[in-house]
Amino acid sequence: MGLDARGAAETSDAGITTGCLARRLGVSPTTLRSWDRRYGLGPAVRDEGKHRRWTPEDVATVQEMCRLTASGVPPAEAARIARQRPPTGAALRDALRATPAAGGRGEPERSVAAPSPAVPHHESEAPSEHPRQACVGLARAAVRLDAAAVQERLTDAVSTYGLIGAWEKVMVPSLRAVGRRWESSGDRYIEVEHLLSWHISATLRHVYVTSTLRHVPHAAPPVLLACLPGEQHTLPIEALSAALAELGVPALVLGAAVPTETVVAAVQRVGPVAVVLWSQSRSTASLPLARHLAATRWGVRGARTQSLVMLCGPGWSRPTEPGLTRPAGLSTAVRMLSSAGSA
Repeated sequence: MGLDARGAAETSDAGITTGCLARRLGVSPTTLRSWDRRYGLGPAVRDEGKHRRWTPEDVATVQEMCRLTASGVPPAEAARIARQRPPTGAALRDALRATPAAGGRGEPERSVAAPSPAVPHHESEAPSEHPRQACVGLARAAVRLDAAAVQERLTDAVSTYGLIGAWEKVMVPSLRAVGRRWESSGDRYIEVEHLLSWHISATLRHVYVTSTLRHVPHAAPPVLLACLPGEQHTLPIEALSAALAELGVPALVLGAAVPTETVVAAVQRVGPVAVVLWSQSRSTASLPLARHLAATRWGVRGARTQSLVMLCGPGWSRPTEPGLTRPAGLSTAVRMLSSAGSA
């Protein structure tokens, strides 16, 4: 991938400028200068009267600094470890163990943070600071376009909170935070949102595949999941299918922008125990289709049955009609569908 004209002008054999590095990492030039002044994490090459140049070694040190502060390590300690590149696992573990909870004196510098999403607190859950810190770290890694760190944080979130907890506490809030940053920056962060979405999808599908392989297939009717015509947002139904797979509930996922006739034909062919229709906006929600599917019956004469139709996503208004239901979130949807599958 080539550099644009501005990037090419700021890059030379001697290294890159502070402005170019700041854009690459998703931090401000002021933050880089502050780290240089406070912790000595500055460029090795300082030509008199010219822009300072950051060598690949300098860049690697600052990238490590970003990764450590996003993990909750206090800046001074993060700088000490970053200068020891590559840091030992023991040193990083010790630094994290000694770090106060987010919001205390060890909180990372605000100048590097991506927007920090608020996460609802429930008494039965771990303290809200922990998932919030996970959101901040994930958003920062995405802004830096650090694919390895994004995937590592997503994997850690699933391991720590479980799939549903990771989706509700980390993935969705981080997507919203990155989306807000994109909307407020004049379309400058589209690549960040795409990177984060891709890795979330990869994480969800990995859970789906590994969970499916653990369960013995059976002949129970599946749950059918589909996005409405024109609807391209598939991550929510990928999360739902992965959560169902963990419970051994069979699912048939049709994906994005499924034509109306295709959904109807699939329902008539497989006789699903439930149909999940995802709509992100009112422009894609189709109540006539939902009503038609709720009224569709199959089976032998005298014992015909029909599917539960579940309307998911912000595009739907709350249904008041029989045969249609609208769950409040992923955990509610999983509970309802697992009960429907075992009935």
